[in-house]
Amino acid sequence: MASEKAKMVVVATIGTTHGVKGWLKLHSHTEPRENILRYAPLYLQCKGQWQVVKSSEITSLGDSYIIRLAGCDNREEAKAYTNGKLAVNREQLKNLQQDEYYHSDLEGLKVYTTQDVFLGQVHHVMETGANDVLVIRGEKEHLVPFLLEQVITKIDLDAGTMSVDWDPDF
Repeated sequence: MASEKAKMVVVATIGTTHGVKGWLKLHSHTEPRENILRYAPLYLQCKGQWQVVKSSEITSLGDSYIIRLAGCDNREEAKAYTNGKLAVNREQLKNLQQDEYYHSDLEGLKVYTTQDVFLGQVHHVMETGANDVLVIRGEKEHLVPFLLEQVITKIDLDAGTMSVDWDPDF
């Protein structure tokens, strides 16, 4: 049976409060960003467990979004959800093509250089515009561009490993 992590894919992160009526900033990780509005149900990670978001309002705010969760009616209640994660069940997502990955699939992979030097594990993926960047944490932190075939030489999700053509001193 697949682990809970494997079944859930994070599609947004909750940011800081917005106003006094319980609204929070919402950072969509979907592509395009507005796809966050298409997913139902959404799941909220609370105390290490995923719970269905019973009711919420999501609205656009310029080029980003804000969310108000059910029962969250003021700024103080909203603060409890800051830095929370919203996810969907993997079955709600489209199947990816070969060499396409959800960020959550990459997080936690053990990363080795092509010379078999262990760099650490993928902590998270940063979106920079030009290309995504893997934040790899081990003895030191490495910022490695996610460039398939140029830098990323192999990804084995089953083994939980990634091979990169990267100088471990960089």
